[in-house]
Amino acid sequence: MFKHLKAVSGDPLLALIMAHKQDTNPKKIDLGVGVYKDDNGHTPILNTVKKAEAILLEQEDSKSYLGIYGATEFEAIIKELILGEGNPLIASGRVRSTQTPGGTGALKVAADFISANLKGARLWVSDPTWGNHKSIFDSAGVEVKNYPYYDPATNGLRFDDMMATLEAEVKEGDVLLLHACCHNPTGIDLQFDHWKVLTEFVNKRGLLALVDAAYQGFGDGLDEDLAGLRYMAANVQDMLIANSFSKNFGIYRERCGGLSVVAASADEANAAFSIIGQAIRANYSMPPAHGAAVVYTIMSNPELKAEWVLEVAAMRDRINGLREKLVAKLAESGASKDFSFIKDQRGMFSYSGLTLEQVRTLRSEYAIYIADTGRMSIAGVSDNNIDYLCESIAKVVG
Repeated sequence: MFKHLKAVSGDPLLALIMAHKQDTNPKKIDLGVGVYKDDNGHTPILNTVKKAEAILLEQEDSKSYLGIYGATEFEAIIKELILGEGNPLIASGRVRSTQTPGGTGALKVAADFISANLKGARLWVSDPTWGNHKSIFDSAGVEVKNYPYYDPATNGLRFDDMMATLEAEVKEGDVLLLHACCHNPTGIDLQFDHWKVLTEFVNKRGLLALVDAAYQGFGDGLDEDLAGLRYMAANVQDMLIANSFSKNFGIYRERCGGLSVVAASADEANAAFSIIGQAIRANYSMPPAHGAAVVYTIMSNPELKAEWVLEVAAMRDRINGLREKLVAKLAESGASKDFSFIKDQRGMFSYSGLTLEQVRTLRSEYAIYIADTGRMSIAGVSDNNIDYLCESIAKVVG
């Protein structure tokens, strides 16, 4: 039955990570992997997560199924983290949230929901966007279209071009996917005024906004990072929000995320939520429990929550500090290219402006692993490797 099958090429980023693992050069640097790392290149477990797990070990009394939507008490945690405590949208009943297996699981459920219920809707994504966005929506039968976003000439945002394309080509009922903050892969974020323009456009053209909030807290702050999302949620009738707890709680392998639906009324929100439940049941049936239990334990304990906020701030400050150091060291190394734009980007990733040839030279001659697009993970930079990294880039750039 399988003789006719041909192997497909794997994810190039995963291949890059594997190539780094197999490299024997003691100076090798992995700037491809999308997880937070400390200065020793290790992805640590947060203290609050360890404390929460100790509590769960002592108090957990069952491993029974949670139900389609996950733990019922977890819904309030998702809403408050994404929309802010006391947001009137929550009290209105216009928002429903479900636990999902990571942000990827949330996007997959959203894709199935859109495919089954918004006939003919096309999904518009930034050029570039996270590599898995297209695969997820393609698999659900949703046509994916691109809007301009990154400008290689300025290493900045092509907002005017983005809006011109959307104005000319979107049709009523289409879905507009936006990154809430810490844009993956470029690190270039929409500003608050851009969110205002996009909110007006969504309303004028009858679109559905789908916001991917994977990196809350890694840009400027837990609330600051979602200011645009919250403005849009308060000023549109309908919206979908996919969020991840992987990064800001450091629980990558526990696969914990959320999908929220905002509707014009509580009745419409509940109707959409019931259909989302059907999509979940047909996909993975029920979500895993542990990650959500950890997050709930932290967020429902005032002392743990306060400590977690500080831990997120420490990760954010380290990444933003590395951006500053990287720019300064590259300038000191005599690189002919101006890399100052890196400090203005946000989140774990940076579109470095390095060409494909330069990236491959760094890989082959210096054992520095950066994606072919020039995207590098800032979290992979450390005090231990930054001098070697910057000297190597300066040599390659000239």
